[in-house]
Amino acid sequence: MSKKLVIVESPNKVRSIAGYLGKDFDVEASVGHIRDLAQPSELPAAEKKGPYGKFAVDVTDGFKPYYVVNPDKKKTVTQLRKALKDADELYLATDDDREGEAIAWHLLEVLKPKVPVRRMTFTEITKEAVTRALDHTRDLDTHRVDAQETRRILDRLVGYEVSPVLWRKVRAGLSAGRVQSVATRLVVERERERMAFKAAGYWGVEAQLSTDLAAGSSLRPAAAADTAFTARLTALDGRRVATGRDFTDAGALRPAAVKAGTVHLHEGAARAVAEAVTRAVPRVAEVEEKPYRRRPAAPFTTSTLQQEASRKLRMNPRETMRVAQALYENGFITYMRTDSTVLSGQAVAAARGQVAELYGAEYVAPKPRVYATKTKGAQEAHEAIRPAGDHFRTPAQVSGRLTGAQFRLYELIWRRTVASQMADATGSTATVRVDVPLRPADGGSRDSGITFNTAGFTASGTVITFRGFLAAYEEGRDAERYESETAPAVTDGAAPTASGSGSASGAGAGAAAGRDRDVRLPAMIAGQELVALTAEAAGHETTPPPRYTEASLVKALEEREIGRPSTYASIMSTISDRGYVEHRGQALVPTWLAFAVTRLLEENFSELVDYDFTASMEADLDRIAAGEEDRVDWLTHFYYGPQGQAGVAGTAPTAEDGLGLKAMVDGLGEIDARAVNSIDIGEGITLRVGRYGPYLENAEGKRANVPGDLAPDELTVAKARELFTRAADDGRELGTDPSTGHTIVVKDGRYGPYVTEILPEPEPAADETAEAGQGAAASKSAGKGSARRSRKGPKPRTASLLKSMDLATVTLEQALDLLSLPRVVGQDADGVDITAQNGRYGPYLKRGTDSRSLESEEQLFTVTLEQALELFAQPKRRRGQAASRAPLRELGTDPATGRPVVIKDGRFGPYFTDGETNVTLRRDDDPATVTPERAYELLAEKRAKGPAKKRTTRKTTAKKTTAKKSR
Repeated sequence: MSKKLVIVESPNKVRSIAGYLGKDFDVEASVGHIRDLAQPSELPAAEKKGPYGKFAVDVTDGFKPYYVVNPDKKKTVTQLRKALKDADELYLATDDDREGEAIAWHLLEVLKPKVPVRRMTFTEITKEAVTRALDHTRDLDTHRVDAQETRRILDRLVGYEVSPVLWRKVRAGLSAGRVQSVATRLVVERERERMAFKAAGYWGVEAQLSTDLAAGSSLRPAAAADTAFTARLTALDGRRVATGRDFTDAGALRPAAVKAGTVHLHEGAARAVAEAVTRAVPRVAEVEEKPYRRRPAAPFTTSTLQQEASRKLRMNPRETMRVAQALYENGFITYMRTDSTVLSGQAVAAARGQVAELYGAEYVAPKPRVYATKTKGAQEAHEAIRPAGDHFRTPAQVSGRLTGAQFRLYELIWRRTVASQMADATGSTATVRVDVPLRPADGGSRDSGITFNTAGFTASGTVITFRGFLAAYEEGRDAERYESETAPAVTDGAAPTASGSGSASGAGAGAAAGRDRDVRLPAMIAGQELVALTAEAAGHETTPPPRYTEASLVKALEEREIGRPSTYASIMSTISDRGYVEHRGQALVPTWLAFAVTRLLEENFSELVDYDFTASMEADLDRIAAGEEDRVDWLTHFYYGPQGQAGVAGTAPTAEDGLGLKAMVDGLGEIDARAVNSIDIGEGITLRVGRYGPYLENAEGKRANVPGDLAPDELTVAKARELFTRAADDGRELGTDPSTGHTIVVKDGRYGPYVTEILPEPEPAADETAEAGQGAAASKSAGKGSARRSRKGPKPRTASLLKSMDLATVTLEQALDLLSLPRVVGQDADGVDITAQNGRYGPYLKRGTDSRSLESEEQLFTVTLEQALELFAQPKRRRGQAASRAPLRELGTDPATGRPVVIKDGRFGPYFTDGETNVTLRRDDDPATVTPERAYELLAEKRAKGPAKKRTTRKTTAKKTTAKKSR
């Protein structure tokens, strides 16, 4: 009987695919890439001095790479070779994208099969899809392999040529990835805009109007809800009143607004207008009504899934892709790395069928919707991300089989897919313009302070009469700068347009404020008189451009066609891990280190961080994947410039000055590291990015630390002066510790103010005194060594000030309290000390290896033993967690221990626990159907094994297995 070997990427796919294919197929996993470019330091000695020595790529001979089998994949390769010996055919079933194609090629290069080889691809792990893929195999696409290899070599060249410049001029250990540097520049440029921003003040007026003319009388002071509405002042004497969008970031009216005669309303005039409106008789000047129609969003691509998961589920791109990978591998969704918004015919039919079944035939779009992919270089022929199968499983049908995060993401994908084939939401939008005379009819002087005769107010609202796709899903939006000023209110004739907060069908974070207000305009006609119930003037300030979130940064990269779906999650992780951005809530705040790196790259490698140039490289890779561009020619052109290594003109576009990467690096010249690491704050104050963090320096050379939690746009000249004042108090003596006689001082450090003690200088040893007597005979280096030795000894006690304390007012008593920490609160029943400590993440209690958070820093000094024991008696919670999660299932009492056993949803999936022992569910255990006996059995096995032994790592010298690429 013939045996066929199928190799997939992930071990999680093996069981499902093997079940679909039957006993004639042996399914194994490569566990991702089996080999990669060697690290130059790990090359064989003979190769280190040769052409591969610098990059593990021979840039002098067709950019040939030097590949090496990854050390952790040698066992996998051995297993695959063993399985291949018993096979008559080989099916390479890695993912259907460039990365998957490259993995398949590497498998061929390493395994060297002597049996027929077929390339098998599918975008969902269902029986139908796998069976279809088996009947429609193809050959390996070498053009895709070329594109992936070109990207890998390109990133190696950029990283290895540019990163050393950062090490020398900014800080050791930094990296300059091709796309991460562009992403960092985007975040830095947005912060620069915020730093340069100057707020402009302006005033507006809102009036509560009513069609009920008797509403304002003393006999009937209130208006019925269906007759009153809110209108906003938009014009004075026909001239538009300025709003936030009419001002520049420098705080001045835009030239176009000045030319149009826009009124910049100030407080006095606004209050006068509001007062005059309440005494006037408003009149409807114009009523405009238009039909409203809104279409559903396209099904998910990788980018839009990451954006929506961030907005609605608060999941970062890395977590989103991890959860999506698990859903794909277990057959719940289609392939999750795609640029395409296309749905297959089966998927469209499935979605339309479920809409009719769950919502009614009237909610089905009149004809199947086809969404065009907007991205020019959309990869391959993938579908959009959707539920797997020819018939979709509803969220209710999969709830017992998925963890919490998996279920929420599946529900999001299911709703978006189903909504994409639903009917439009329809209704009507009404806009009413109201004129209000500001001067009394008798010509009196009550309002003599007003120079305008007429105020124009506007109100608008949208009433949705048929919800259509909104019954299933509404797309979230990132916060926009001036959205609330003009967004019309949206109401639903039957129910709110968004389900409750936290639901996947909700409006999502960042939805327009106006969309959430339940407002309906009363029926009105032109010329109708109204009554002004109230009018209030309010002051406003323009706001700086909003910072990027991970969702909006992914969107910005996609709009500029920089990067690809498979890279977005890693880009977000890299810029955070490298210390280029910090998270403030969901906002990405660039560090001062990012400013220094970005400046160096802009001034010396401008092409590499140019948005259009980076996007053109992605287009070039697309042409290589399509067979329209030769990889060697393109790399030669990129690295050596338009003349190439041999002086032959290249074919791919490059920088305007025609320099290749090598010429850019070779021609750098001297870079002023001090200038690169300096940012001008103003008035002679400069921020410098030092080896140990940022600090301020003024014209007199005085320095001040910059708090780590201070965002760049918050470092104004006034704030800098305040930091210099604090620095002047640096080392202020508070007094003497009566128990030690040591002087206690307060200082201002990088991480904020702290108190410490001054220890006396240690007495020199006899041999050190003799050495000191030799004076000039000692060398400079020996002197430094002696100084280092003499400094060895007890370290001074140090403690950060509490948030409620101030550097300028902290007292000796408070300082001694801080230095007394950790405080021994008492002992538990077993005699173990319980201590109160202040840590990196706040105040907490510690007992052995166990800990509990305290609610406030003051509790460090007041918490009692009884209170501490009560806290330790409660289940441990994560910081900020209101309560522990309820178990997925309760299984009963373990007969061996007498403890209750439950199934919980953990970070790495569902697990059994009896409160002391935890066991992860096996691959074939379903949380919804697994028996209690199975849980008792696995827990008993885990207890019998005892605690896991600590692993020790030995350094061994192993010969590298290498394989050069042959073309």
